[in-house]
Amino acid sequence: MDPLAFIVALARDAGALLCERLDDPREVTQKSPRDLVTDADRASEALIVERILAAFPAASILGEESGVHRGSGDERFIVDPLDGTTNYAHRYPLFCVSIAYERGGVVEAGAVYAPVLDEMYAAGRGLGATCNGVPIRVSAVRSVAEAMVCTGFNPAVYSRNGVYFAKLSDNAQAVRRDGSAALDLAFVAAGRFDAFWEWDLKAWDVAAGALLIEEAGDLRGRSMVGRWILRMGRSWGRTG
Repeated sequence: MDPLAFIVALARDAGALLCERLDDPREVTQKSPRDLVTDADRASEALIVERILAAFPAASILGEESGVHRGSGDERFIVDPLDGTTNYAHRYPLFCVSIAYERGGVVEAGAVYAPVLDEMYAAGRGLGATCNGVPIRVSAVRSVAEAMVCTGFNPAVYSRNGVYFAKLSDNAQAVRRDGSAALDLAFVAAGRFDAFWEWDLKAWDVAAGALLIEEAGDLRGRSMVGRWILRMGRSWGRTG
């Protein structure tokens, strides 16, 4: 089974589940101050985990909500079943499903699906990156003064990023905070944002998006970008 085709179809199905539940009454709890989880996060992850285990029984899974499912092989799926939970809880349309496929410690395929936008971002190592099947490229903008950049932060710990948010607001053409790191990285890959920065991200936030940027930036064979993002737990997706 082709892992890229599999995760694309799976992300689309999980996104459909999220949309079906979007207008339902929400069960919302806090994992930590202002870090929400809903019944939809859990339902989406349950669907994804069930499908992965059926199709790749030896694979491991790292999921945001259910944690580690240990397998016996060298394949691993890194899953964010709903990135942008606060947006989702308020019916703000910028949220997504992010799934990455890793083999031997290297991310080989990634899919980020924004169901309300019906935009599927997909990448396979050495195959380029696409949005709804159309090739995408990172921005050619080289100057911060001409750039629209994006960031993210938990309001409970705003002070850590506040100085940078203010600095970029003074110098960039525009600064955005959309509340979904995986989708922000996909937008960098598509050239919509010229750069992105954020601290304290987890592997499920960035695994698929890092590969999108590598492939959209024609950095094939140079997987240092993805490894750096995953290891450092922070991301700075940029062009150039």
